[in-house]
Amino acid sequence: MYEPAKVRVLVAEDDYLVSEEIARELKEIGHIQVGQASNGQEAVELVGKLRPDVVLMDIKMPVLDGLEAARQIQESWPTPVIVVSAHESHDLVAKAGTVGVAAYLTKPPRRGDIERAIAVALARHEDVMNIRRLCNEAESRNRELQEALGKVKLLSGLLPVCAACRKIRDDHGYWTQIEAYIRDHSEAEFTHGICPACMERLYPDFVDGGEETAEQG
Repeated sequence: MYEPAKVRVLVAEDDYLVSEEIARELKEIGHIQVGQASNGQEAVELVGKLRPDVVLMDIKMPVLDGLEAARQIQESWPTPVIVVSAHESHDLVAKAGTVGVAAYLTKPPRRGDIERAIAVALARHEDVMNIRRLCNEAESRNRELQEALGKVKLLSGLLPVCAACRKIRDDHGYWTQIEAYIRDHSEAEFTHGICPACMERLYPDFVDGGEETAEQG
């Protein structure tokens, strides 16, 4: 949790008198004002440079309005943003929510309202970051699972096998060597050798000769 005296606040307000009033209230609360912006573009740049804990953002400002500035801040440096406006409306609150605004204040903001809004904004931002982290982890795991499933090939069902040559009939009616069929339908690879029984049946002389050589030695 944030202690009041440790909260670093950037104020973005083009009205000098309102800006000074907010600065006084922040000082009385115990928060630290780390910067002052007079337009939305400057606010975006200062957030990247100063990395404040919270931004108090006026809505109507030159160059870049507060909502667009809030959207750009959330894209580049996710930071709790509290919008400050002279008029409150449902449409404005709804638009503010779509760009990542965490709390809302009406002018002139009172000390208690500022303090509560900052606490709410910090808590909501932490929740949003946790949800975003969990979503990213879930997406990453899902991609890994899809990649793994894409590599898995399973053999199932009845396989028609020739009783004489042991070839397998595929889905298209062609007969193929069992090694080729399994290789094409699974992740298995083959290496060839001769088992002892086949060695005695196919190469009896070699087997007998090997035994005699071993006995003579």
